[in-house]
Amino acid sequence: MSHEYGLTFRVLMVITLSLGLAGCAARSHSLYDAVPAEANAIAAEHSILIATSRGKAENAAEVFDGTRAEDLSYARVNITIPAVHKSGALEQPRAGGERDASLHFAAREVAVYRDGTEFNKVLKERLKKTDGRALVFIHGYRTPFDGSIYRMAQIIHDSGYKGTPVLFSWASTGRTVDYIYDNNSATVARDGLERTLRHLREAGATRIDIVAHSMGNWVTMEALRQLAISGEKQSSLGLGDVVLASPDIDVDVFKSQLRRIGKPERPFIVLISRDDRALLLSSIIAGSKPRVGDYDGDQSLAELGVIAVDVSQLSSGDSLNHARFADNPLLIQLLGDRLNAGDDFGANSDQIAQNIGKLTQGVGRTLGSAAEIVITTPFEVINIAVGGGG
Repeated sequence: MSHEYGLTFRVLMVITLSLGLAGCAARSHSLYDAVPAEANAIAAEHSILIATSRGKAENAAEVFDGTRAEDLSYARVNITIPAVHKSGALEQPRAGGERDASLHFAAREVAVYRDGTEFNKVLKERLKKTDGRALVFIHGYRTPFDGSIYRMAQIIHDSGYKGTPVLFSWASTGRTVDYIYDNNSATVARDGLERTLRHLREAGATRIDIVAHSMGNWVTMEALRQLAISGEKQSSLGLGDVVLASPDIDVDVFKSQLRRIGKPERPFIVLISRDDRALLLSSIIAGSKPRVGDYDGDQSLAELGVIAVDVSQLSSGDSLNHARFADNPLLIQLLGDRLNAGDDFGANSDQIAQNIGKLTQGVGRTLGSAAEIVITTPFEVINIAVGGGG
């Protein structure tokens, strides 16, 4: 392949993938625009606590936008789930369409706290009710404020998570063309996430699980690196599982972050999809360097203290194959079982295989076709068959 042809091919790929990414971006971001629904049309309501590095939106109905604030802000948003909801789906109106709470995820109540003191009071009360358990979700690139809330509500609802949900929402514009801006915003947000994790511990959290997606993994790994440099260990912070879904991080950078953090006391869990088209775009933008989320060197990651989980064979709810962790019914249930169980995978490979295998029983049979999850641990490679309709 000539240099000119290779350059043209990469440009065409960027244009094609960008058009695909931009397909559903033009919708209202107001949190107050939903048509209310009758009680029997609502399946559940979830109250999401929020720490954000976003600036206040000019349009008050959007609450926060993609600008960067110098300090954290705090909020709570109650999201209703429509009774028509299907596991793995995030029901939204079409671009330009009306949000209807009987059909779509919708905000029922929005509260912005004056300062961290008010937020801390609510946080302490919630943590007491959930035995000190908290889940922090960090969203990815091209995610507006309302979109980050809806996604966390879907994760909490479909996974059946029982602890206190805390969204860390950083200043993504929600626009496809702002990849570099978003990447810089993610870097700016790492101090805020570090403060949020410390804040949770001080408020009474005894176990903090983390789920990060896409570029949100950059925020997460940088915050964990900073904590490690300051001498903070996972156990002293109360960290439980750290689930890194489709990480949009240069693999060499990720390995250097892991080396600086040190071998995790509990192995990080990295979800990998070899056919992730969004990460292909990221790789092209970054000079064809592989991203962690579609990397093929699972064993080299395992040697640094992570469990690499290849979910490429499982179906995806989006054409880019970038959000399997949340939009595949099997994976979202596995995630919930994993977080709610709160135990270790096990001390040896047999125990790991047995524990993970238990999680796939039953729900795997509901899938339409046979598939395989390939798990590479610091001990060995485990292949687990799921699905098949048996």
